[in-house]
Amino acid sequence: MNEKNYINFHVLISHSPSCLNRDDMNMQKSTVFGGVRRVRISSQSLKRAMRKSDYYLSEIGHPSMRTRHIVDMLVSELKGEHPQEAHSIIERNGLFMAALMEGKTKPVEIKKYKRADNGRIETQILPFNKTEISQLKELLGNLMTTQDDTEALSTLKIELKEVEQSAKSNIEVDMAFSGRMATSDIMYPVDGALAVAHVITTHAVDGDIDWFTAVDDLIQDEGETGSAHLDTQEFSSGVFYRYASLNIRQLMNNLGTTDRNEALKIAAHALHMLATVVPTAKQNSFAAHNLADLAMVSFSDQPISLANAFEEPVRSNKNGGGFLSPSIAAFGDYKKRVYDGYGLADKTAFFCLRDNCGIEADQKPTLEDLKSWVANNCEA
Repeated sequence: MNEKNYINFHVLISHSPSCLNRDDMNMQKSTVFGGVRRVRISSQSLKRAMRKSDYYLSEIGHPSMRTRHIVDMLVSELKGEHPQEAHSIIERNGLFMAALMEGKTKPVEIKKYKRADNGRIETQILPFNKTEISQLKELLGNLMTTQDDTEALSTLKIELKEVEQSAKSNIEVDMAFSGRMATSDIMYPVDGALAVAHVITTHAVDGDIDWFTAVDDLIQDEGETGSAHLDTQEFSSGVFYRYASLNIRQLMNNLGTTDRNEALKIAAHALHMLATVVPTAKQNSFAAHNLADLAMVSFSDQPISLANAFEEPVRSNKNGGGFLSPSIAAFGDYKKRVYDGYGLADKTAFFCLRDNCGIEADQKPTLEDLKSWVANNCEA
């Protein structure tokens, strides 16, 4: 029986012209790897696209809510549900709760906690599940009858910790995947089970610039020339390598289960999203809704990235055959060298849209077959 703890996901996906992830200068994110520029998609961008995808909603359920304004939202809701004379107490309780979430411990610090300059009650950004949000609102509501600040703070400390301990046993899958960092002793932390690498092109990329205009129909109809708006946008195309590693035991621990099969079913969903979900940036302008050309999965004793298959940037075929075929060839060659060189006995299977991929592993005819293989612990 397969008892290996790590699942390594490797995906090659060719994107037509696009700009799927931008930096603060509105340029494509990029990095230097192997001495040349590669287009990059950050892991955060990909993970958010996955948890916000229709597939996640239909197959896994509602994701957690990630926000720094959870208390602000709850305070606003309670104020809308209660008369004006209760608003000052609701405000006080909300500020106390936010201060505790921020890691404030001294009563004098907590009582001085104020709204941010933007007028909102803010905390560190955290994911919250539906049950947790409901319990936090109930807690704030129950404290409305407590007039004394010291008594309210003392009660809030105790009951907030109880709410958080209860919520820890009912976390959402996306939180189990990505984790939860908390700087407060009251808020529970979660060690993420899914490590996702930044996505990079397998080859060097020089971005193109799209010079575009927004035409004013009324001006054109009146016979005038010109436009209402001019701007530029960097874009490019390329073959991208995606890599992620799932710690099965950590996922089971996060979900509060001892059932490996339950974790493997979720792992199969992770595979589907890694092979099909694309970040949404500029998609109305480029529509680069491309699916993976290759997806390989291995059950291993440790996380193993094969990104170094592309440390030497892939070059297109001399006859103009593109980057996809040589990328698949480079991946298969490097995978063989790593597995042979280290004597790895991983359980490995893959799905490829091409018949002759040259990868030494069990080829599955469809992505669904590969997902079934994962969900059934390599037995399918």
